[in-house]
Amino acid sequence: MHLIWIVQIILLFLLPNFKTKQKRGMKTVIIDYNAGNIRSVENACHRLDVEPVITADPQLIREADKVIFPGVGEAATTMSFLREHGLDQVICSLKQPVLGICLGMQLMCRHSEEGDTECLGIFDAEVKRFVNQRHEDKVPHMGWNTLYNLKSTLLAGVPENAYVYFVHSYYVPVGGYTAATTDYIQPFSAAMQQDNFYATQFHPEKSGAVGEQILKNFLFEI
Repeated sequence: MHLIWIVQIILLFLLPNFKTKQKRGMKTVIIDYNAGNIRSVENACHRLDVEPVITADPQLIREADKVIFPGVGEAATTMSFLREHGLDQVICSLKQPVLGICLGMQLMCRHSEEGDTECLGIFDAEVKRFVNQRHEDKVPHMGWNTLYNLKSTLLAGVPENAYVYFVHSYYVPVGGYTAATTDYIQPFSAAMQQDNFYATQFHPEKSGAVGEQILKNFLFEI
């Protein structure tokens, strides 16, 4: 009987580790399109013992188990780069889990007011520029804000009103794809989901323990 208990205890410790190692053997790709925060996302993956491949190679992107589409930049310029390299069609055709971050989320929408840009159209949504309503309203929206109405498996284990970090001048209104909401000037989509496409307007790689939980969910659980 004592031997059975010992074996069960050993399995309780070994099985989760084995499961994690299996998932960490999966290939993660970060799409490279000269976005400013690629290294921050790469470092966040490293903290979770994931070694991502940073690439603009369509074949490597298609072969990945998980794809991260980060972004700090300008919509029109970035969409021109994606189209020039055929990455717009590649991204839209992906069947594995894809995570768009900040500009990556906005580019997954249908249209952006930034540069009057036609985007990827994964989310049938319009990206709009913040308009100051009061003197204290600052654009860009920069800093820590809370999430509420969490609806996606991407946000499993994240409590209502958890704080995450934002830096952006454009936003997506709340709609059918909204997976979490934040208030700044007005309510807007802090996270979105459509089938295998997940997205956050905030930066999980800069959002401390909450952001780490979100990245863990994407890399290991989805």
